[in-house]
Amino acid sequence: MAIEIKKELKKACRNSVRLEFSGKPSSRVGASRFGGKPDVPEDFKWESYTGADYLDEEVKTRPLAFLAQLDLAEIAPFDTENLLPKTGLLSFFYELETMRWGFDPKDKGCAKVYYFEDTGALSPREFPDDLDKDLRFPEIAVKARSEASYPCYEDFLLQRGKLVEEWEEFEAAEKSLGIEEPGECSKLLGHANIIQGNMTRECELVSRGYYIGSGWDEVTPQDRQEAEQCKDWILLFQLDTVRCEGFELMFGDCGRLYFYIRRQDLEARNFENVWLILQCC
Repeated sequence: MAIEIKKELKKACRNSVRLEFSGKPSSRVGASRFGGKPDVPEDFKWESYTGADYLDEEVKTRPLAFLAQLDLAEIAPFDTENLLPKTGLLSFFYELETMRWGFDPKDKGCAKVYYFEDTGALSPREFPDDLDKDLRFPEIAVKARSEASYPCYEDFLLQRGKLVEEWEEFEAAEKSLGIEEPGECSKLLGHANIIQGNMTRECELVSRGYYIGSGWDEVTPQDRQEAEQCKDWILLFQLDTVRCEGFELMFGDCGRLYFYIRRQDLEARNFENVWLILQCC
C-alpha cells in the first residue's frame, strides 16, 4: 500500500514559490516586499471591514492592514506551472484587529487581494489616519525560489477520493520521498501546509452560505458530498509568521493565513474572489 501511496504522492506534487522575508527591499515602485506603504493606482480605495475586535469584542469599522506586494515579473521564473500573470503587482490586505477565521460568510471583506496590471501607474499610498500604528509594518525584502509541494494527509485523502485511514502507509511514503513538514513557511501556490485540517471543503461550503464555525450540522448531505469532491479551490498565498530584525508578526498562536482561489478565477485573473482562512495551533 505504501508503494501505491508513494506513486500517488509523486503524481500530486505541485510547484510552489517559497518566500522568505529578510533585509531591506528595493525602493523601486512596484518591487516585491512585505510591509511599508502599498504601491497602488491613483483611484485606489483603501477598504475597511466592520466586525468585533478579537480581544475586546468591540464592533467597529477598521481599515485593512497592508501585508505584502509581489512583483509578478520577479516571481515568474519560479512559477514553473505558469499559473500567475507574468507581469503586474499582486497585493494582499487583511484586517488584523478582528482577525477573522474564514468559517463565516460574514467574514467576506476581511481580506482583499488586488492585481495591478500596469505597474507604471502605481505610486505609494499613505496609510489611513485610523489605521493603528502597530499595523503599519516595516518594509522587508522578499526572496523567492521554486520548491516542490506535496499534499498533507487530509488533503491527500480527499484528492484521491478514498477516505480510508492509512496514516502509517502515508507516513512511510512521505519518508521514502524525503518529505518533511516545514517549520515556518510562506509561499505562493502549491499545497497548503495545514494546521487544523482541510480548507478546500471549508471554502466551498462558506461560499454556499454555510456558517461552519460550530460544525457541519446544518450542511445538507448533498452539499457535503459536493464540497468533498470539489477540486476548484487552490492555494494562492500562504503567509506564516514574519520575523526580521526584532520585528514579528504572528497570526493567532503560531498560525498562518491562507488565501484560496478557484482555478477558474485564477485563470480569469479575478483575484477579488479570493477567500481567506486563518488556522493556528
